[in-house]
Amino acid sequence: QVQLVESGGGLAQPGGSLRLSCAASGSIFSINAMHWYRQAPGRERELVATISKGGTATYKDAVKGRFTISRDNAKNTVYLQMNSLKLEDTAVYYCNAFIKPTPIGVELAYWGKGTLVTVSS
Repeated sequence: QVQLVESGGGLAQPGGSLRLSCAASGSIFSINAMHWYRQAPGRERELVATISKGGTATYKDAVKGRFTISRDNAKNTVYLQMNSLKLEDTAVYYCNAFIKPTPIGVELAYWGKGTLVTVSS
């Protein structure tokens, strides 16, 4: 059974920083792309950042230049460094990864349970 567990959320002031982590554990043969999504109250879940297995990163326009996604393949972990936080960054942040549990298994999408980020003065 594969699990994704996020950590690092909390309260930050506008202009502040937080670093989110998401560790994958369980039966893992390989991990393809990893993503961070967020969902603000009353809004749909949106894609924030993506990193390929090779390390290529893409970002939602609203976070470009402020957020950095990275991964440690040896630790099966993806990170999201969030700088210059704004009030509108307040949301529950979810980790998503495409994981192949076994060499002959199919690749499936897995989700973490989310971590709350609150930006407030």
